[in-house]
Amino acid sequence: MATATNLATLAQRIDEVINAHDVGDPLTELVVEDFVEQNPPGQGPGRAGRADVLTGMFTAFPDLHWTMRDTVVQDDRVMTLSTWSGTHEGAFMGIPATGRRVEVEAWTLDRYRDGRLVESRIIMDVAGMLVQLGIIPPPSAG
Repeated sequence: MATATNLATLAQRIDEVINAHDVGDPLTELVVEDFVEQNPPGQGPGRAGRADVLTGMFTAFPDLHWTMRDTVVQDDRVMTLSTWSGTHEGAFMGIPATGRRVEVEAWTLDRYRDGRLVESRIIMDVAGMLVQLGIIPPPSAG
């Protein structure tokens, strides 16, 4: 079994690949071909589905940057609190470009086997992102 330090390093490496906007060889090295994304719905299967989602995010937010805030490792799983930010310059989730900058919290629970990502679940603050994009109004002070 991998050590907690090794798994945290793998999680950091995944973030580096995202920040480099590289869905080629580094993603192939770090993610198994039959990778399973538990959430979001609509993502295609396997590593190719993950690459497609990331490519769509890079197109919608060309300056996308992912920052890990906190990491907890247990057994073969890594839980991370992260923030991603970027400027909305292309369609995303059916929303045409707004030109607005967003900063979105995301929580991920990833499972690794033999040094590679095999499964992930991500929960993002989609409501907060929609407010920042001007799609829904901010909550009123009540």
